[in-house]
Amino acid sequence: MEMTTAQVWQMVAATLVLLMTPALAFFYGGMTRAKSVLNMMMMSFISVGIIGVVWVLWGYSAAYGGSSVGGLFGNPFEAFGLQGLLSGEDFDAGVLINVGYQATFAIITVALISGAIADRAKFGAWALFVPVWVSLVYCPIAYWVWGGGLLGDEGAIGSWAGAAIDFAGGTVVHINASVAGLVLALILGKRKGFGVDPRQRPHNIPFVMLGAALLWFGWFGFNGGAAAEAGQAGLIWINTLAAPGAAMIGWLLTERIRDGHPTSFGAASGIVAGLVAITPACANVSPVGAIGLGLVAGVASALAVGLKYRWGFDDSLDVVGVHLVSGLIGTLALGFIAVPDAEGTGGGLFYGGGLAQFWAQLVAAVVAIAWTALATAVIGLIIHKTIGFRVSDKDEETGVDLTEHAETAYEFAGLGTGSRLVPHPATSAHLRQTPVPTASTPTPGQEN
Repeated sequence: MEMTTAQVWQMVAATLVLLMTPALAFFYGGMTRAKSVLNMMMMSFISVGIIGVVWVLWGYSAAYGGSSVGGLFGNPFEAFGLQGLLSGEDFDAGVLINVGYQATFAIITVALISGAIADRAKFGAWALFVPVWVSLVYCPIAYWVWGGGLLGDEGAIGSWAGAAIDFAGGTVVHINASVAGLVLALILGKRKGFGVDPRQRPHNIPFVMLGAALLWFGWFGFNGGAAAEAGQAGLIWINTLAAPGAAMIGWLLTERIRDGHPTSFGAASGIVAGLVAITPACANVSPVGAIGLGLVAGVASALAVGLKYRWGFDDSLDVVGVHLVSGLIGTLALGFIAVPDAEGTGGGLFYGGGLAQFWAQLVAAVVAIAWTALATAVIGLIIHKTIGFRVSDKDEETGVDLTEHAETAYEFAGLGTGSRLVPHPATSAHLRQTPVPTASTPTPGQEN
């Protein structure tokens, strides 16, 4: 069976989206303290492994299964282990490719949450949270929006409020992940020294910029992987270029006016804000609309990231300020700037479509926020009250890299890695045989 061009492109797009999770690891890792960077990156990497398994066993079936369970989720046993998709009269290679493509969305969504609880979460608790959350929160919302569930054309809510537009995941991915991150941040509480300890500043801005660059690269597959034809793919590509560019400009102008200096950290954050905002709208707005959307998102998120200090919640890496704020802007803006379809019907308020689309967008966002907040609170509190979700104050001060993984990112003292080098036991046998010279231990030939 020969592969079609569309199938080849979706495989490439899936690979690009998978790359986004290691890219996020760099982006988040650079934003943490030096003694927490490995733990932060591992939270993304373990998400790949766990969800890769869950998606094959029951995740895909629950998010896209043919048999609906009350419109809430697909039957997780209908395609358990992808049975029935690998052979038979109805075999379709395109379905298997789409299974892989959709898995990468589930992976990046869960990984995004981790930024809200950086520096203070137990790795084991996170590893337990990942499969439970993706099963009970991500899969149902994906089914509601993309699988024909509650928010679809024929769903209980969609048939009443109208079907919301979410081409690549404004509601399913960004609003969903950021609300979950906020709930977990509230459950775990603030870091020691939150808002006053200068050592909690990002330790590696080049990592942050590298991560942002790789995220932007992967996002062309994230937004464009489901393009139905060449014209739509071209529009998505241009919008995915223009919106982040405008958002970066908006963020830097905000910094320049407010603080006197545009920063490289702001440039990286602005790119991500624009990518988040264009995600739901990438196939449904004009390039000029994408520029306006990105500009608004960049300014709004630049202003929003400081609210955590005013309102007292410790969203470590600004998941709320960037992903929730820009995700809501991109989702709700479609009610105003969505262009009509090929037949000239629909569209947002500015294109003569009235407020119908805005109402559909608003209802979808509210429903997603409500379910994510409630379900995440239940899952997070159960874990927190049983095995514990937060490390001890002593472990937090020592650094979660050392206490959770017995590793340090940098093999020298300082930079917040702890007071001394603790070599990895698998690579340091020679250090147990030959003493390391110190100021009080002369090297051979220098005893005198």
